[in-house]
Amino acid sequence: MIGFLEGRLHQLEPGEVIVEASGVGYLVQTTLRAFQRLSRAERAKLWIHTLVRSDAILLFGFLDREEQGAFEKLIAVAGVGPRTALAVLSGLSPGELAEAVEAGDAAQLQRVPGVGRKTADRIVLELRGRLPRGPSDRPDALSDAVSALVNLGYKERDARRAVEKVGAMDGEPDLAHLLREALRHLTGMR
Repeated sequence: MIGFLEGRLHQLEPGEVIVEASGVGYLVQTTLRAFQRLSRAERAKLWIHTLVRSDAILLFGFLDREEQGAFEKLIAVAGVGPRTALAVLSGLSPGELAEAVEAGDAAQLQRVPGVGRKTADRIVLELRGRLPRGPSDRPDALSDAVSALVNLGYKERDARRAVEKVGAMDGEPDLAHLLREALRHLTGMR
């Protein structure tokens, strides 16, 4: 699984970029918001969500972990695929999405092209209370550690418990320390 890409922007089009890293060009789908920011850059640093299907491996790139997390929550909603999730995040920032969901404002979601009333209602219903309301909800090192452990093959529930337990004991540790201690905790659980 590809979790992060950094490299030269080889090609840039609305919603799609090719990032050249170590001589390989990776085709990455992005939000229009990311496209606008990347249009002024020569290099890209993108957090990647990898989707493996029977006929393709698709990469979706985000400029920050907050946007990636919102995308992953959106595609977990029944009837919301990656393209719809990218459209939602092209029209709304993760913070605006969280505010709309918490306020039950399905009308704001319906303004996004491709999102109808039923889809907007489903997003509000399924994501209420599940989207972070801002960067202060969870320190970056904690969410990065959970993501790293999930990428190593641990279940998200177990990874989150281990990281939160270690994070509660250590205050705000750095990522390396947090991972090391969470792995010790997880290997002791097995």
